[in-house]
Parts: sequence; structure tokens; C-alpha cells
Amino acid sequence: MDHYDVIVAGGGTGGFSAAIGAAKSGARTLLVEKYGFLGGAATNANVLAFCGLYQRGGGEDPIPASGGASDLLLDRMRDLGVDPTPRQNVRTGHWLVDLEPECLKRALDMCLEATGVETLLHAKVVGTHMSDGRLTSATLHAHEGNLDVEAAAYVDATGDAHLAMLAGVPYRAGDGAGGFQPYSSPIRVGGLAPGTRIDRDRLSQALREYNETGPFPTTRNTGGFFAPIPNSSDIWWMIIDHPARTATSAELTEAEHYARAAARDYVDVLRQSQPACANAFLVQTGPQVGIRESRHVEAETTMTGDDLLRGRQRSDGVARAAWPMEDHSRIGHPVFTPVGGDGFAHIPLGSLRARGVSNLYLAGRTIGADPMAYASIRVMGTAFASGFAAGIAAAHPAADIESLKTKINELGGLI
Repeated sequence: MDHYDVIVAGGGTGGFSAAIGAAKSGARTLLVEKYGFLGGAATNANVLAFCGLYQRGGGEDPIPASGGASDLLLDRMRDLGVDPTPRQNVRTGHWLVDLEPECLKRALDMCLEATGVETLLHAKVVGTHMSDGRLTSATLHAHEGNLDVEAAAYVDATGDAHLAMLAGVPYRAGDGAGGFQPYSSPIRVGGLAPGTRIDRDRLSQALREYNETGPFPTTRNTGGFFAPIPNSSDIWWMIIDHPARTATSAELTEAEHYARAAARDYVDVLRQSQPACANAFLVQTGPQVGIRESRHVEAETTMTGDDLLRGRQRSDGVARAAWPMEDHSRIGHPVFTPVGGDGFAHIPLGSLRARGVSNLYLAGRTIGADPMAYASIRVMGTAFASGFAAGIAAAHPAADIESLKTKINELGGLI
């Protein structure tokens, strides 16, 4: 059986950063990812922008909210010809880093290779083995069959808290009262001339007319959200949301079928309503719908919405959360509640530690948070921050909080 110091489950931005943080701390680290590529929602669900790497506002000089692994990745993207300079949404003041998915996939690989992280793609955790409140080993289902691996510490960065669930950590589904943030399905649209501008009034009218008779009425009938894709004339279009009630495979299948059919109709509407988009065509959906919410495991500390509203800074903080609380409860009409105080709130170490399993850490959208705080911490930019801290903590389980914070800062993380 192969032995590691740290095993990270999930290769989104949280898992990537956890693996980088652990490896840079000197730990032999294995990163396990079910797809054949890394990147999480950016590469598997067409969410082609990093949100949360910078605080809202800040004038011409955006204020970073992350560092460490995210800085490494942005540098590799730049080396590959994609400019990661953040772009500000002039209406909201939010800063976004536009993404090109193939560049991102390669940049992620390069960072892990350079840092010495061992990566196993096409594999996922299907079983766990416990002893005295500790995870002792995990069973992976790989292409060649099942493999058993063991580690001193583990990080659940699966997004769905899959590893923690298998380890028996209690969890709630959605908000615990039957509510889930809806699925999303951004689409990539090609065939546009460089610099094409969308006439939103014309598009909104066309979508309202479509909704009267079309089989897939959109809740985003004001036109949704468009963003450029670097080094391309393509755009990505956030126009499809689908209700989530159970987050089961059957419901996800329904959402996948709906999204693929709706995407074709919406591109038809775009093409017919916009003279500048007469040659537009659907480049891609997915590979899967975006899952905004599923399970939430119990952590030693639960971050709260009040922490975000006050911009609470605390002595046990190990990372920053700066993205506003982005609530999609009213499907298609997100509500953004800004972070108070200095524009960020600390993520406490206890939110990165699973309750009842002493060597299991949490990263990304699996960390301990109530429904209101979850609406902020779930985004990819913040997942970089929580993952980096979780990986370093997993590599230094005996470190006290001050020593851990010093290590995070030394490796480039922001606290």
C-alpha cells in the first residue's frame, strides 16, 4: 500500500491549492481527481472566470484576497500567453480573472509538476478505513481497478464532501431546510466577430418573447451575464439555471438534459435577435452542469453570515473570504450582499477541520459555513485561499495557530 503524508481528494481550485500548500511544506502529497483534468467548475462546468481572488472595489488597484498557489497559477497562465490581469465589472465593482480552459488545464498541470505533487486522474475515493477517530486509509477506484492508499492526513476538496461523507462525518443537505442553490450551465458561444457587443434591450425582448411559447423558458430574461474568453472571439454566457431540490444523480440527469436542449434554443434567440451575432453557434456546454450546492459536513467551527457582514477578523483566521454573499435562492436573479469591515472576513482554522475525524481537513466549498456564509466562500477564488491553508495545516498537524499562520505567510498566503 502506498503511503503519503497528505492525500487530497478533488482537483478544483481548493484541492489544487491544498496539494500545492502541502507539497511546499515538504509533505509527500497525492492529489486524486475523477476527471482527466483539473480545474473544477472552470474546466468541467464552463465557469470561465475566477471570482474572489480580489476584494470588491479598490479603485484602479485591486486588493488581493488570496496568494500562494493562486499566484503560482496566474504566473503559469501568463507564461502560456493568457493575461490574468483582473477585469472589474463596472456595475458591481467585482474583480474577475477571465479564463481560457485549455490554458488553465495546462497551467494547473505545470504547477503540480514543478511542486512535486503526485497526481492521479481518472480516480475517485470510494471507501475509507477508520481507527480511533482517524482516517487510516482510503480506497480509490482507478481505471485499472481499486487501489488502497494511506496517509497521515487527508483533505476533502471534492465540493460534494464525498470523502467526509464516506468517513462518517455528519452533514446537512443544502440549507438543511430543503433549499439548494440552483444548478448553473454556462455555455460557450463562437462565431462572433472580435469586439462584438450585445444589444441587451433587443436580447431581453427576444427572450421574453421566447418565454411565452418556448419549451425552455429562462429565468434570466434580462439577458444573463456575458464575459470574454481570452485569446478568442468566443464568449461564455451565464443564461441557464435549473432548480435543485435533492442533488441526486436522477435530478442531475434531468438538469443535464434540460441544459443541453435549452442552450441550443438560447443561441438561436441570440442569433436571430442580434445582427452582429448572425453567425453565432454553440461551441460547448459542460462537460457537466455546475453544482452550486450539495452536502455540508460539520466542521469544528462554522463560519457565519454575520462574520461576513461584519468583516470579522480573528486570531484563528488562516485565510480570507472577500467575495460577496451571492444568493441564488430566487433563480436567475442573484442577490449580492457585500462583505463588511475592511472588505474581507477571516476563515478560521476550525472551519477547515472536520468534526470527529482528527486528521481530515476541508477545502473549497466543503468548509464549515452556514447557508449565508456559504454563498460567499463557495467561489473558486476563495477556494484557492481555504485550500492553501488546509494543505499547509494538513502537513503540519501539530503546529499551533501562530506557527501555522507564520508558515502560510512564508509560503505566500494572505491572512
